[in-house]
Amino acid sequence: MFSVVNADGTTADGSSLIDEIVREGARRMLAAALEAEVNAYIAELAGQRGGKGHRLVVRNGYHQPRRVTTAAGVVEVRAPRVNDKRVDTETGERKRFSSAILPPWCRKSPKVSEVLPLLYLHGLSSGDFVPALEQFLGSSAGLSPATVTRLTQHWQADHAAFMDRDLAEVDYVYVWADGIHLNVRMEEAKACVLVLIGVRADGSKELVARKDGYRESGESWADLLRDCARRGMRAPVLAVGDGALGFWKALAEVFPETREQRCWVHKTANVLDAMPKSAQPGAKKAIQDIYNAEDKQHAQAAIKTFAQLYGAKFPKAVKKVTDDQEQLLAFFDFPAEHWIHLRTTNPIESTFSTVRLRTKVTRGAGSRAAALAMVFKLVESAQQRWRAVNAPHLVALVRAGAHFERGQLVERPSDLAA
Repeated sequence: MFSVVNADGTTADGSSLIDEIVREGARRMLAAALEAEVNAYIAELAGQRGGKGHRLVVRNGYHQPRRVTTAAGVVEVRAPRVNDKRVDTETGERKRFSSAILPPWCRKSPKVSEVLPLLYLHGLSSGDFVPALEQFLGSSAGLSPATVTRLTQHWQADHAAFMDRDLAEVDYVYVWADGIHLNVRMEEAKACVLVLIGVRADGSKELVARKDGYRESGESWADLLRDCARRGMRAPVLAVGDGALGFWKALAEVFPETREQRCWVHKTANVLDAMPKSAQPGAKKAIQDIYNAEDKQHAQAAIKTFAQLYGAKFPKAVKKVTDDQEQLLAFFDFPAEHWIHLRTTNPIESTFSTVRLRTKVTRGAGSRAAALAMVFKLVESAQQRWRAVNAPHLVALVRAGAHFERGQLVERPSDLAA
């Protein structure tokens, strides 16, 4: 069949010739796949015959035409029909052929179903689905706001299952912790989302836990950590977080053996806030010299230099560094390849930058449960793009208690060799 094509590549009805070709190709391929599936089914059962020697499984024409929404657009197919006369000995009911390619209930491909929550999570309002996708897919079937509403209910169930899963079979060697304030409808004006992201023994990053808290309080963090411990979580070797006292107080209570590492990004911002703008560029460079030092000894020397340069004029700013020196330099006792990961809470901050964007677009996510479920799904989606830490094979050595000096593995520490 030939179509008249306009100069811009469209046909008389306004559709694109390329799209028509793609849809026609998809229709033919789907029809051929369904035919092959039915033929294979019948051939496999060709030997089964009834009392008169007739085959029990034979072709029986076609079903009524059905329109299916696919990634290539809407295609119309006629699925082959099978007459299966076999009887199930246990139930006494007739057996039926069911296509694995196109089940009887299927009206859109799974990929189209998957794209709906993806677009919603990335900012497309549920009311915009029909006008935005109808022209692209050629149909509005399955694109109603009610579809997204049902999805949010599934997200809440997924979130509840995630927060109740067993943690005894996983081992988080490092964890990052932070409280994220979002534009979602929490019950309290000063509520926030408490987040734990961990590094497993194989070096991969994974969301550990996520729940709503109040002002990042010690009790809110303790409740989260206690729940993790109840579900079997082992104490991490190192925890990374900002200077919020609530988390560190809770960590000392629940996992007292875990070492502390303060986030240098948060610390730098706090120090510079205590200084005039004219002094901030030089002070920032001096702070960078500390956490970018080649080892702990050079970092300690850089702290002394920072104190000498700014201590007289800005003692409060310098005190923010010197008082937390041990916690700020803890990452130097771990593999050098991991330093870039351990000195900041960037894995959480970078992930939640996209979450903030989505919650800003929605202007509130309805109920508290729906809001938290949406945050969980956003993080779950982002998690698929997280890369493992550098030198992932060293993470297991850290858990085993290996000793590192100047970022390098020491096979026989001096105190043991003696």
